[in-house]
Amino acid sequence: MRMKGSIVCIGGVNVDRKARLLVPLELGTSHPVASTQTAGGVARNIAENLGRLGQNVSLLSVVGGDHDGQWLIDATSPYVDTRLVTRIPEANTGAYTAVLDEHGEMVLALADMAIYDAVRSEWLKQRWREFGPISTVVLDTNFPPDVISWAIRQCRQERLPLCVVTVSVPKVKRLPADLTGVTWLVTNQAEAMALSGEPPLDDAIESLFRFGVETIVITRGAEGVVYATRQGERGAIAAPAIKVIDATGAGDAFAAGFLYGVLGGHAVEDACRLGMSNAALTLQTAETVNPALTEQQLRAAYEQYFGKGGE
Repeated sequence: MRMKGSIVCIGGVNVDRKARLLVPLELGTSHPVASTQTAGGVARNIAENLGRLGQNVSLLSVVGGDHDGQWLIDATSPYVDTRLVTRIPEANTGAYTAVLDEHGEMVLALADMAIYDAVRSEWLKQRWREFGPISTVVLDTNFPPDVISWAIRQCRQERLPLCVVTVSVPKVKRLPADLTGVTWLVTNQAEAMALSGEPPLDDAIESLFRFGVETIVITRGAEGVVYATRQGERGAIAAPAIKVIDATGAGDAFAAGFLYGVLGGHAVEDACRLGMSNAALTLQTAETVNPALTEQQLRAAYEQYFGKGGE
């Protein structure tokens, strides 16, 4: 067993670009747009959220040797230890580009994530030796299956609490069939059903328990959150009514708020409320991570939406 140490987030670090059309879309011609660029990637976003919430966080990922890679490191370093982010000179940094119509709805998204496909488990084994003490591991599903499987086995072997956060329906299938050792699985409804192969939500949850997961948290957007534990705790929490400005990063904010809660000793239900409070804060900003996020702001949001102080 390692001594308590930092939360280690393993997974994606991307540049997120959005171009919002100022006029209706017409194929075959150029359009005036309003463009934004933010730091993204599921593991990176969770790490920054946790860092802003006062947690000791390290990030393990890969970026290219390009300007984007250095920009991402510089943007993340104030809140997260980025010393184990590997630069690959010949690769392009991961990038996600979305084109939105004049109403803010996505009409096209382009993802250049080839840099992750080149990563192998040997890379993770080498980096693992460089970690200091670890308290908890957060793993997204951006890396290839052998990397993900090795990380899950290693956490199981070292008895490290592990939170797996899914990225998309295609990438959820990178998870191994044996999820023994996964303390918390944070996923959305479509990804949970794709992983379990079971369409009814209750059946999907039972399948995921058979795979070895201890606690399952399923986000359902405006419909709120469903959670279940192997000990028999189950529940559904409605989402607070808010005015949404931009949904980008809300799922990652939920995962970070949830982890902030369970690692701080809160019950799963209460941790879900903290996660939903953090997601609400992110939904009300145009940024992927709320730039004003603090522990005090999260607790105030928790009290506002759920009538409790988060104590």
